Amino acid sequence: MDADVIIVGAGPTGLMLAGELRLGGAHVVVVERLEQPTGQSRGLGFTARAMEVFEQRGLLPWFGDLEKAPMGHFGGVQFDYTVLQDAHFGARGVPQSHTEDVLERWAISLDADIRRGWEFLELDEKGDHVEITVATPQGVQRLTAPYLVGCGGGSSPVRRAAGFSFPGTDATRTMYLADVAGCELRPRFLGERLPGGMVMAAPLGEGVDRIIVVPDVEPGRERERTVSFTEVADAWQDITGEDISGGTAHWVSSFTDATRQVTEYRRGRVLLAGDAAHVHLPAGGQGLSTGVQDAANLGWKLAAEVTGRAPIGLLDTYHTERHAAGARLLMNTHAQGMLFVGGPEMSPLRELMGELIQYDDVKRHLSGLVSGLDVHYDVGEGTHPLLGRRLPPRTLTTPSGDPVTTMELLHQGHGVLLDLADDPALRAAAAPWQDRVTTVTARPDPTEPVLTSTTALLVRPDGYLAWATGTTPDPAGLRTALHRWFGDPGNTTQGTPQ
Repeated sequence: MDADVIIVGAGPTGLMLAGELRLGGAHVVVVERLEQPTGQSRGLGFTARAMEVFEQRGLLPWFGDLEKAPMGHFGGVQFDYTVLQDAHFGARGVPQSHTEDVLERWAISLDADIRRGWEFLELDEKGDHVEITVATPQGVQRLTAPYLVGCGGGSSPVRRAAGFSFPGTDATRTMYLADVAGCELRPRFLGERLPGGMVMAAPLGEGVDRIIVVPDVEPGRERERTVSFTEVADAWQDITGEDISGGTAHWVSSFTDATRQVTEYRRGRVLLAGDAAHVHLPAGGQGLSTGVQDAANLGWKLAAEVTGRAPIGLLDTYHTERHAAGARLLMNTHAQGMLFVGGPEMSPLRELMGELIQYDDVKRHLSGLVSGLDVHYDVGEGTHPLLGRRLPPRTLTTPSGDPVTTMELLHQGHGVLLDLADDPALRAAAAPWQDRVTTVTARPDPTEPVLTSTTALLVRPDGYLAWATGTTPDPAGLRTALHRWFGDPGNTTQGTPQ
């Protein structure tokens, strides 16, 4: 075998997955068609939950100064996301090229093997492994591994080659996107609707503007196609009357409102993540962010599988958990598309949304939906309010009096038993799993009612609560959860040498 896992695609999802797999002890090879990163800005940020995922791995300092945007929108209707605790609209102004650079450097620092200029051609599933054919600078080669993950974007060749079903709705319109210099455009941050369509413009600095053009009459086409700046400039002038043809385009692209999701995220030894599994209208940085969360969910589970630590059925939870999350993503982006780029017939709906969004309950619901903070997995029985939800970022105090954040506890990609009541019985129950679950004794801030009424929390490597107990210790319940999510103590095998 050439690796434990082969990943096709070195975008944000593939690179995040490579790092996660390496943290879990799996040997990974990433093959990427492009010889060099595009350097294109594309997505300009990520959601609050994606920011937490990066913080869980200690990656936020790698990005430099990040600006959280408290104000966001839903389908162009603006409101304050901070009405929900920990929520914000996300980190703004971060080019996707910068995110990819951070994740690639992180994956390489963990010894991930990234092979650029290697193009996936075909696959053959052999029963106990997958064999792929790739075109490389040295000619056609074959690679084998127990598992293959397609992270190659919305046009995923792995998805097509493996025969995944990809139902959904076809595109109804094509939209143009470009970064242009020398046009001195008036900002239109939330878009401006005019008789011929909708346009957006936002300054990126140094005389460069990000523009989006949505003609009302433009038919839906393939998701991504080659497009010229002349087409974009003509569409802009048709709608606004402004001539931007004298500007210089740093890059141009097109996208559509097609909405699709694979029916299964895993078929045997082939899995999909990110845009390979779901495509939708870009809205609020949710595409990149959901792909990162797919990778965080899959990485520790697949690593446990290939290193012999996984309990039966663990890898199947990737589909059950992330397919549901992806369906909610498609629901909300489809709704936002109707509001945001719909024609005059959507005006009554926009007016109604403007009224509803004045209510704090509506704001909290929508901010949780778009930020990704409302993701809730079914992890089994229990009534604790955090069960199945993400561990929130909080500062704790260790027995020595030193502060530690809940995010720091997850830097190594291990499970964590958070002992909040200095309970030796719970620590003893978790001891047999010490190779995969780190036990930390700490005190919560007394102003945090949920944590102060909690004895202990079992946190999965992706930051979600697998088990929790209130004021009554429950060693038996902890052992059950440890077996369910982390397998039998002592079960492990070495990864495949590269």
